Amino acid sequence: MARIEGGCACGRIRYFSAADPVMVVNCHCEDCRKTSGGAFSFNLVMPAGTVTVTGTDATYPDGNGASGKPFSRHFCPSCGTHFRSEGEGHEGIEMIKAGTLDHPEGFAPMAHIWVEQKLPWVAIPEGAPQFPRQP
Repeated sequence: MARIEGGCACGRIRYFSAADPVMVVNCHCEDCRKTSGGAFSFNLVMPAGTVTVTGTDATYPDGNGASGKPFSRHFCPSCGTHFRSEGEGHEGIEMIKAGTLDHPEGFAPMAHIWVEQKLPWVAIPEGAPQFPRQP
């Protein structure tokens, strides 16, 4: 796969990875909706430690996940773009917000997670894998 690259809206933060995503998902949980500002969050699930960040980001310690374990949401302190999440609540993986990729068109969701919290007007394509919570 080609190198994954992206960054924040103002360009202060950049990231890259040579790893392939473990999975690409749309997460419909309430917490992801709030941090993405949308009806769901489009995420690349990456092996932990495979994403390199340049620039100085800020973090928000989030403990709202289903595991109850803390994790960090990384964002740009200048423009506020949330681009990555990692920590105990995401053991062995880290997430990249796919909307922050330079070329998100190369990725499509493989599954929809937390559909028990999905907004009722969001349509999931027929045949797409769905999970009530985290698989």
